[in-house]
Amino acid sequence: MTVGALADRFPISLNGVSKHVKVLERAGLVTRRVDGREHWVRIRAEPLGRAADWLDEFRVFWEARLDALESMLLEQGNAHSRTRPPRRRAIAK
Repeated sequence: MTVGALADRFPISLNGVSKHVKVLERAGLVTRRVDGREHWVRIRAEPLGRAADWLDEFRVFWEARLDALESMLLEQGNAHSRTRPPRRRAIAK
């Protein structure tokens, strides 16, 4: 896709899109080919796949930790409710 066509899809200027494309290009996430006055951009999916794999590892890590925290808090809540006397309800007059 050309940078111009890409810019047409977003509510920012062509110059703004071009700056974003330069950042993505430096990060290795897109490649740019210049053909006359047109700049063609192509996504590079491989780095995104590696990033997704890396994020998945942390997702698994944090989900396990958060599940353990939830279990601990539930156990503490249940232990707390067993040691407290039941609350008395206010009688409506």
